[in-house]
Amino acid sequence: MRADTREFLALLDNLNAHPIRECRELFDSGADLFVTRAPGRLDLMGGIADYSGSLVLELPIGEAAFVALQRDASRKIRIVTVTKDRAREAVFEMSLDDFEQAGKPVGYEQARNLFPTDGPANWAAYIAGAFLVLMRERGVRFTEGARILLASNVAEGKGVSSSAAIEVAAMSAVAAAFRIELAPRDLALLCQKVENAVVGAPCGVMDQMTAASGVEGELLALLCQPAEIQKTIALPDDLAVWGVESGERHSVCGKDYGPVRTGAFMGYRIIADVAKLKVETADGVLQIEDGIWHGYLANVTPVEFESSYARHIPERIAGGEFLTRYGETTDTVTRVNPERTYAVLKPTAHAVCEHSRVRAFADLLHESASSSRNEQLGELMYQSHASYSACGLGSAGTDLLVKLVQDLGTPHGLYGAKITGGGIGGTVAVLGTRNAEAEVRRVAASYEEAMSYRPRVFAGSSPGSAAFGHLRISRDGSEAYNESTQYT
Repeated sequence: MRADTREFLALLDNLNAHPIRECRELFDSGADLFVTRAPGRLDLMGGIADYSGSLVLELPIGEAAFVALQRDASRKIRIVTVTKDRAREAVFEMSLDDFEQAGKPVGYEQARNLFPTDGPANWAAYIAGAFLVLMRERGVRFTEGARILLASNVAEGKGVSSSAAIEVAAMSAVAAAFRIELAPRDLALLCQKVENAVVGAPCGVMDQMTAASGVEGELLALLCQPAEIQKTIALPDDLAVWGVESGERHSVCGKDYGPVRTGAFMGYRIIADVAKLKVETADGVLQIEDGIWHGYLANVTPVEFESSYARHIPERIAGGEFLTRYGETTDTVTRVNPERTYAVLKPTAHAVCEHSRVRAFADLLHESASSSRNEQLGELMYQSHASYSACGLGSAGTDLLVKLVQDLGTPHGLYGAKITGGGIGGTVAVLGTRNAEAEVRRVAASYEEAMSYRPRVFAGSSPGSAAFGHLRISRDGSEAYNESTQYT
């Protein structure tokens, strides 16, 4: 049993003595608890191209979110979190009746009003949203509510997907407690729906898939079309990866990530027009019936893009002009705002070229160890980082971290670095030799000297929620911990 699991179980054992009253009063001593765990992730390659159908390479990190859930006959959802950087706003309560109207689940837009993005209860949407998504997408009828305890050591706003770890742990706990069978892939897609539709963040699926299906010590190779695991790839014996966080807070709800995503989908819509592809609305959703790229921008090759399409795509375009000429995009979670101007060429090119870079990176990982291979891997990471910056998703802190890695470089066993996930701050992934951790710490020390901020270094890995399964804790006085059969 992992040390963090033992720590969480010890927390449950001593909950009656917890300094927060809401923790002491949360659970009924006579009912079973269901415990689940899901890790954060380090995005080595792929990042924001996941929403365009790219291949991505993701490592589940050692830090994780834990959820303990107990069914409650009152039909209330009561959530208490002991996440370290939350204070009194860590208690939330609602009725399941708030998710129903005239005997049917409410719409997602109506549900979002229960968790305003600028309100103290917004964090609860990542957890409570699991109930509504299961009601709407799987037809589940909940006759009972739940009491939920969340504890997470996945750093928030650092670009290592604390939100997906919470969503996957929460959805796994609801499924276990209410006997809802969910395959890991389905669970991840439902968690993405929580973030897209209930929270209102336009994320891709790589975070949730890694939290659900990640394998300890291996990269998850995921083709986001929409969520197909290709394989897991063990890092070569001579290499290791670290995450170094910049101290600049990242959020996929941020002002830059969403418009960059929208710009990429605008570019794909323009490509469809240039290629004279059929564009139609099916069930209210705009679709491009191309038969060539299977509906994903990432399947356009770099050669095709440069030779046939790039010259037709504007650097920037006003939203109103785009809507007049092309109508909406095929994206189901963002909308073109007629009042703003969007960068289009660079976000579109990033999606096309990143998919190519990730495939080349994955192929190189299978080659024999050599300095040439390692330098090529690093160069692909540097190219990816530069492309993020070209899209407007860089930051002063992450740029400095990448430069510090470059300055030490190959002579010090450091081969590459890039910003991760949604960009705009957060964490930088670093690739180096197995014995280069001291050099990574040296980078962190130099960063602290320059920025007056001591960055956290992420190292290590852990399994996804599917490998953990769930623990069922008997509360009948025996206090026996019974590990469930793991998910398959």
